[in-house]
Amino acid sequence: MARMFGTDGVRGKSNTELTPELAYKLGRAAAIYFAKKNGDSATIFIGRDTRLSGPMYEAALTAGICSAGGHAVLVGVMPTPAVAFLTRKHKADAGIVISASHNPFYDNGIKFFGGDGYKLPDAVEDKIETLVHKIEENDDLYRPTDEKIGYLTYRHDLLDEYIGFVVSTTDIELDGTKIVLDCANGAAYEAMPKILRRLGADVIVINDKPNGININDNCGSTHLESLQKAVIENKADIGIAHDGDADRCLCIDEKGQFIDGDHMIAACAIYMMGKGTLKNNTVVTTVMANIGFHKAIKENGGRTEITAVGDRYVLENMLENNYNLGGEQSGHIIFTDFSTTGDGPVTALQVLSYLKRTRRKASAITNIMTSYPQLLVNVKVATKEGWEDNGNIKLAIEEGKKQLGENGRILVRPSGTEPLIRVMAEGPDQKELEEICQKIAAVVKKEQG
Repeated sequence: MARMFGTDGVRGKSNTELTPELAYKLGRAAAIYFAKKNGDSATIFIGRDTRLSGPMYEAALTAGICSAGGHAVLVGVMPTPAVAFLTRKHKADAGIVISASHNPFYDNGIKFFGGDGYKLPDAVEDKIETLVHKIEENDDLYRPTDEKIGYLTYRHDLLDEYIGFVVSTTDIELDGTKIVLDCANGAAYEAMPKILRRLGADVIVINDKPNGININDNCGSTHLESLQKAVIENKADIGIAHDGDADRCLCIDEKGQFIDGDHMIAACAIYMMGKGTLKNNTVVTTVMANIGFHKAIKENGGRTEITAVGDRYVLENMLENNYNLGGEQSGHIIFTDFSTTGDGPVTALQVLSYLKRTRRKASAITNIMTSYPQLLVNVKVATKEGWEDNGNIKLAIEEGKKQLGENGRILVRPSGTEPLIRVMAEGPDQKELEEICQKIAAVVKKEQG
């Protein structure tokens, strides 16, 4: 049986792969698992993004929690990092976010945070999954009656606490800074404009009218074209884009050029090294980071640690080695001096702070490193199982590596959240990369599709 939890919670197409019945069982299992040893019930915060299916899962999770005597605190639509922050601040036993991040509206997901604000380790997720299977097979688990039945509380007002926290992560003022903000019609649509305006910025907001189905729809950090256009048209200093649940941040400079996570991390890391605040002069990144990123960090006296793709692996390395900056090219960046998870609004303020303190334009970040051409092809497959041991796929990858030689690299990996196998090649010649990627992708499609 495949593991229920992926790299970022339980995710799938709404009402088919991810059903409200499963959400109920997850809520019930979580309330049972997180109940205190002295018999007191668990308090669990629940937040969501703007997807049409969000309220359905919110209701199902709440029913499951209450069925086990738990207290569900519904904080409403707010960024994923806000739920992590509030869970920790208010000493709740756990937090749940209903979101499929950058996926289309028809997908949704359920991810958990512990009372410390960190995503749950695999071992705890496995215990919750075991409880879910127990509920499915023979639910003789705790079911209170009378006054011990669980209850819910609505606390969307807590969003103001998160806004105050994000603002507190910088001491700069943004007066005179014109910013175009793309909220992806998602979870940041209410919080982020308030954050930037509180700091004095001139903010032009786009894609802040969620209707349940337009989240991530040709907008946000996965579709930057409309932001690029708006930055140029408004002669803005910078454009900021979040994804559907606002745990990511990407930018556009004043010339309309794309600033990815590698560039933002490099800028912040180099600045922090100069100030002596980057712990061990080390930044944590994933195998997807551009070769140019590693060179830029090394040339400035720093070093990089490399993990598998996924913010949870970046964070594990950071916590284990006491590093305070890490992240992904996708804009999922973690500043452990402030947050327990990737936080798009916090990341945006750290980038803006860097620009203000160094008195540079956003294009300085674009130019901070040389990016080698990098091509990514997503192959939709029927199954991700067994691809690593497939002889034909192995052969295609080896042939591609021989063709690139020492001038580049190839990375093939399954998506942790979608039915995709990703083929990435990096090197000096874009045409050659396209040829190599398409050859490998064709074999993957034939063998796994």
